[in-house]
Amino acid sequence: MYIRKYVQSAMPAKPSSTALAVEEVYRVDWGRIVATLIRLFGDFDLAEDCAQEAFAAAVVQWAESGVPEIPRAWIIQTARHKAIDRIRRRRRYAEKLESYAVSGMIRAAEEPYYDNGEIPDDRLRLIFTCCHPALAPEVQVPLTLRTLCGLETDEIARAFLVSPTTMAQRLVRAKHKIRDAGIPYVVPGTNDLSARLDAVLTVIYLVFNEGYLATRGGALVRTDLCSEAIRLGRLILTLMAQQPPAEAKALLALMLLHDARRDARLNEAGELVTLEKQDRNLWNHEQIAEALLLVNDLPRNSLGPFALQAAIAAEHCKAARPADTDWTEIVRIYDLLERAQPSPVVSLNRAVAVAMADGPHAGLAAIDSLAASNHLDDYHLLHAARADLLRRLGLLDESAKSYARALTLVTNESERRFLERRLLEVQSSQN
Repeated sequence: MYIRKYVQSAMPAKPSSTALAVEEVYRVDWGRIVATLIRLFGDFDLAEDCAQEAFAAAVVQWAESGVPEIPRAWIIQTARHKAIDRIRRRRRYAEKLESYAVSGMIRAAEEPYYDNGEIPDDRLRLIFTCCHPALAPEVQVPLTLRTLCGLETDEIARAFLVSPTTMAQRLVRAKHKIRDAGIPYVVPGTNDLSARLDAVLTVIYLVFNEGYLATRGGALVRTDLCSEAIRLGRLILTLMAQQPPAEAKALLALMLLHDARRDARLNEAGELVTLEKQDRNLWNHEQIAEALLLVNDLPRNSLGPFALQAAIAAEHCKAARPADTDWTEIVRIYDLLERAQPSPVVSLNRAVAVAMADGPHAGLAAIDSLAASNHLDDYHLLHAARADLLRRLGLLDESAKSYARALTLVTNESERRFLERRLLEVQSSQN
């Protein structure tokens, strides 16, 4: 059952202040709540189902008794009771407890020692559990996004360019694997962190991406997810303080650089503002300075995907004006990124940079070549980028068609409004 739809189905047609409070707790704390329940019971499906039921119960009970002082704790406690009731109803309560104790899923596991005494939280445990080497690589990241962010299966499938059915099957198999193999719900010791680091960093990056450009809903930015991803990025560096990996430092720098532009991405009316139109005085320059120190501290031969992306973001943030941006250098770095991490999305971003460095004709040729492969035909940003270049070239009829195609695919309301405005501008210029 879809998580978001389940919670929303319990709400009245015209949500009250209480219902809106429930929705806010769901939006901000879903991942933390589910992570805690998985630690308690070691069962992903049970944790998700009981969390859903607890949120539905909150809509009714909070309307009568008021929103509790600590809403997240109320949800966890209610979900915990529902989970125990379920286990008892199955008449296998004792057996369940025994099996969990043997597997290490429900006992108080001995935590690895960390020099700084930091005890990782449940969400970090969840990420490392989902990124266990026993799980197939193609499901480690999607499973974490599903559980930690509450993303729907179709949203995750779209991000990984597979069908929702395929992704659903992968997620089910992964949950069963964790349960049946007794994969422990802990952060591994320092010596074992590196084996899972690539997948963990990818998860944190995609959590940040979902916050930076929300897949669905009216808001462009989910600051809760951005802040959480940055916190987790800092925590990873803390755990590996003796020998911080270059890619972990680069990821933190990348997130800080993007997040520093947050306040300039929307105008006072809440409308999307493109990078070239942003008021750079609104950028968080203290955060940019911190990130640039991290970038400058990377080894000169550091050519990992996050290091290269951080270098691109740094070029944008170092430019005091849009005209000062070194697009030729950005294209050069994208060339390296295409070799290090080839993907259609990287190629699309490179094509946009080519358009800025060499003109819209060159960029359009690169985008049309990419479009011919059909890998990104259902990706709204490809059609939006193509429409923008056609608009700049004065090919308004073709531009309007591409904007219209992008509008059939976009799912975020802020982006939709931006594309609608651009389409109206093109159509008005045609008349």
